[in-house]
Parts: sequence; structure tokens; C-alpha cells
Amino acid sequence: MVSPRITSFKRIVPRGTSLAEVALLSTRTFPGTHLPLVLEPSLPDIDLADWAGANRSQLEDYLLVHGALLLRGFGIHSAEAFEHFCCAAVPELYDDYGDLPRESETEKIYGSTPYPATKTILFHNESSHTPLWPMKQFFFCSKAAEKGGETPLVDCRRVYDKLDPAIRIPLAEKGLLYVRHFTDGLDVKWQDFFHTSDRSEVESRCAAAGINCRWAGDHDLGIAQRAPAVARHPKTGEMVFFNQIQLHHSSCLDPEVRESLVALFDADQRPRDVYYGDGTPIEDSVVAEVTGLYWELAVAFPWQEGDVVMLDNMLVAHARNPFEGTRKILVAMGEMVDKSVL
Repeated sequence: MVSPRITSFKRIVPRGTSLAEVALLSTRTFPGTHLPLVLEPSLPDIDLADWAGANRSQLEDYLLVHGALLLRGFGIHSAEAFEHFCCAAVPELYDDYGDLPRESETEKIYGSTPYPATKTILFHNESSHTPLWPMKQFFFCSKAAEKGGETPLVDCRRVYDKLDPAIRIPLAEKGLLYVRHFTDGLDVKWQDFFHTSDRSEVESRCAAAGINCRWAGDHDLGIAQRAPAVARHPKTGEMVFFNQIQLHHSSCLDPEVRESLVALFDADQRPRDVYYGDGTPIEDSVVAEVTGLYWELAVAFPWQEGDVVMLDNMLVAHARNPFEGTRKILVAMGEMVDKSVL
């Protein structure tokens, strides 16, 4: 896999603000990039949830330009306060997500992906492989890692613009086919993902969403679904590279893990994989080009406890760096949209 190349920023350069904003908050950007836009309070004791509820259109305007916001220094210290802000920022949070563990203290907040601390979680647009995804995604730093653990961000408009047309055009024309097998012990259980143990309900839901499903024995379920590789943003009209190729393509696995999966499973039985929409394999070289471009364009910053990040999930993809020590990042999602908008 291509080695990560992330620009680390330690200084923030002030950016001009309007007179209407300066009384309550200031906005800044990192040197050399437009994302994330950093919002900080100009006065003490500003209630971020109250401000967000009164300025939802301003948040939207910021997001459509920058793609990502970093809200820092607003005194968010609990999952409940984080949820309160998220509920003020979007009309309704999503509470039926099967891939993340639910935070027990709240109704609609999740823990981040439980993945080994020594490994990188590669770039992806949340749920872009499914018929339904969040337009807005939120992260809250409850506990910053002692070392590492950043959440790199990348502008999907730039990825689309800079990707070699010889790669981008076939992906755009064919789309993608994601294949997943809920194999006991290797993935979340299908019962947890679908929030039911009723096979007939799973089959009905898959049929309604255009997902092919098949059962293997008493415990395992396989699903296959088509999704775009690129999309037009429904609000800005901009083209974006919008997918989860890195999370599903076997070339992104560690070599020893890939070898083990090849030895243990037939090609059509692997826990996760992704193909061109016509079912043909995506070349390793194509994924390597995509991976290299992601890291070339990536921006990362050290988390501070209390930080909140708000993303437009179609404009910005995110990842996670390896870390040392204890790290706790909470997640929320809202403004759900489906493939009919594309």
C-alpha cells in the first residue's frame, strides 16, 4: 500500500470574518488548504448548541464551501452535550446504524469503528456503498490518543478532478458492486447489522433496497449491492469521488491478511470485496492510484479533547491513523439521503 503522506499543521493562520460573526466566534483555516474551517468562540460561555440552532444555514454555507468544520474550544465534554449540538445542527439524527457500536449513554450517538489501534482505517465516505447514507457526519473527541489517532480528511471534489480519466471514466460508467459476507467471527453479526434475527425481514428489507442476499448455513449471510463510484452533489452540483473502494478491495489489506483470506475463502465468499458494477475485478493498480491520490491530498490535525468535527459526507472522505494509548471518538450521523438523489 502506498505510504501515507500527510501534511501536519501546528499553526493556524487567522482568516477574515464578518462583523456579524466576530462577536460570537472566529473562523480560521490551516495553511495551504481550505479544510477544515476552524470555528472558535470569541467570547466565553457560548452555548454551541444554541448557536448552531440559530445559525443552521450558516453552518450549511460553511460546509458547502469547505466540506469540513472543526469546532474547537466550545466546552463540549460529554456525549450528551455532543448529541445536543448535533440535534441542533441537523433536523434529525440517524439511529439505525448497524456497523458501529451504540454509545450507551445516549440515544443516537455511536462509538467509532472498533479496529486495532496499530492499523489504519482507510478513506471512505460513510455508507456510500449502501442505498442510504448520511449527508452530515459528526465526530467528537472525548479522549485524545497519547500519540497519533488523527482523522485525516480529503476533499472528494479534488480527488475527482485530479484522478486520471483513464481510471475515473470506467469507474463512473460501470459503477461498483460491493459484496459482503457476514461470517461469524470475522464481521458484525447480520442480526446486529439488520437489528433483527428474522430472516424473512432481512430478505424483505434487502429486496426493497435492491440488495441481493443469500444464506449460507445457519449463521452466515451474503449480500451484494450496486453503488456509484462517483456522484454529483445534490446541493452544489459538483462531481465528487464517492465510495468505499479502499475499505472493500482486497489489495488494501495487509499482505499476510490477504494471503490468509485467499487460502480460506473462494473469491465469491470473502468477507468483503468490491468489483466494477459489471462484476469484473478492479485492478490492483487502479486502487493503488486512488490510494496514492488520497494520501497526497489528505489533511490531518491532532485531536484535542472537546473537539467536534462536522463533515459533508459527500464532499469529504475520512480515515483514521494508527495510535498509541487510549482514544475515544464518538460519532453521529444525520440528514439521511438515498441513491434516488443522484
